[in-house]
Amino acid sequence: MFKILKYSFYDLMRSRWSYVYFLFYLALGFVLLFLNNDVSKAVITLMNVIIVLVPLIGTIFGVMYFYNSKEFTELLLALPIKRSSIFTGQYLGVAGSLTLSLVMGLGIPFIVYGLFRSNAIWDFTLLLVVGAFLTLIFTALSFNIALSNENKIKGFGYAVLLWLFFAVIYDGLFLLSLIIFEDYPLDKYSLVATMLNPVDLSRTLILLKLDISALMGYTGAVFKSFFGTRSGFFISIFMLILWTLIPLYNLIRKANKKDF
Repeated sequence: MFKILKYSFYDLMRSRWSYVYFLFYLALGFVLLFLNNDVSKAVITLMNVIIVLVPLIGTIFGVMYFYNSKEFTELLLALPIKRSSIFTGQYLGVAGSLTLSLVMGLGIPFIVYGLFRSNAIWDFTLLLVVGAFLTLIFTALSFNIALSNENKIKGFGYAVLLWLFFAVIYDGLFLLSLIIFEDYPLDKYSLVATMLNPVDLSRTLILLKLDISALMGYTGAVFKSFFGTRSGFFISIFMLILWTLIPLYNLIRKANKKDF
């Protein structure tokens, strides 16, 4: 598995798209810090970009890599190697390279602008951790989609639809349900609904860590009473871990049953 992971990682690190991804975050970090000259404000601005862009890139890269390396995967399947090792290695290689590009692309400009002397170091660390989780989650989901669809066009279509659902449609349905059932107590419902969407959960964690939950109104007070506590924070991280492990388990299960 580690040999396959190493090959997938180096293969993607040599790809021009990995450099584009890295340079985009590098330029974005320097531009934001140049305009704001304040690390804390730059972190708040970056949150909106990370929450939307990282899942999209993870989804597209995952589907693209799976289809482009299909012939190599079939060659590996003909060898006496466990299927779980093949697909886990490829998945970790893709997710690892994307995470490295994200961390280095944002880390370099913030370090140059004095991140370690700033009070925002923990906020920035949480931002990178959340970005890494979103990369792992949506790369795993994209691998599941690609494995379930032989047709590339369908695979790409479903992948984009998945990202659109979690990033946009889910929020619309969530707000609509809050309006329809506004006469009922919705505190617990709001918490559960937030944890069922990794994008919303990540956004809520960062907003509360940045102490700007007042922007969320009454809902912010409810979230702060739960996610703002130490136990709530660890439950949220546990949910992000589950969001990572369940698609990966499903990927291995599908791969073991699939007739290539």
